[in-house]
Amino acid sequence: MSEHDGGWVALFSGGKESSWALCTAQDAGREVHRLIIVHPLAGSHVYHAPAMSVIRLAAKSTGIPIVDVTIPPVDVEPPDIGRRSDQRSKTRDGDAIETLESGLRTLDSELDGGLRGVIAGIVESDYRADRLRSMCDRIGCDFVAPLWHADPHRLLETMIDSGLEIVFAEVAAPGFDESWLGRRLDRTALDDLESLHQEYGVHLLGEGGEFETIVTDGPHMSQPIALEFEREWDGAWGRLRITDTRFEAPTSGEDHRDTTT
Repeated sequence: MSEHDGGWVALFSGGKESSWALCTAQDAGREVHRLIIVHPLAGSHVYHAPAMSVIRLAAKSTGIPIVDVTIPPVDVEPPDIGRRSDQRSKTRDGDAIETLESGLRTLDSELDGGLRGVIAGIVESDYRADRLRSMCDRIGCDFVAPLWHADPHRLLETMIDSGLEIVFAEVAAPGFDESWLGRRLDRTALDDLESLHQEYGVHLLGEGGEFETIVTDGPHMSQPIALEFEREWDGAWGRLRITDTRFEAPTSGEDHRDTTT
């Protein structure tokens, strides 16, 4: 298979890493033919903050077709704040890989030229990277993690400066309070995250499960998303309850936006 044969797919959660991995891959000239959204069965109480309505609207704004992969439910709500998220993730990932692989094999047979490779926004998890790489080896496609081992602070600076509109959707670690829910991750918030990192060991990217994000605008999207939400807070952790999502009307000067419906 030559470099230009087949199509790329990207794992897409609507959060900052998957969104930026998509942007980076597109900037590198990789033509992404599908976005893979992995989600639990309807009605499951899986610990996953970003509302599916936001994820799907963000995916629609990219103009790339969506493929849904549904995994068995793992009920972990509220989260065990004293337990590293990797322990929860390994349980979910073990169930998800088989289902994901089946879906990718179907795409391999459907895409013109087959499946060229899979793009993922993994930064530090060796476990997840190894599982996905092994899966791609079995399928016979490439695996690309464009953010792999990036410096967290520099990565966030790049995301912010490049126009990603990142919103905190869930927080679950010492040092956070209700005011973080719905807050934009800008330079000021990054400074505050650095303080939490120094005082409490909070990972700047939330790799320990300390927080989850959603992206409402960026270079990969044709239209920004407006959110309406309520905050759910129990004193130790909290999340946004999304009540409405819609495409935001572009402001003056944003001629690059596609305002057609």
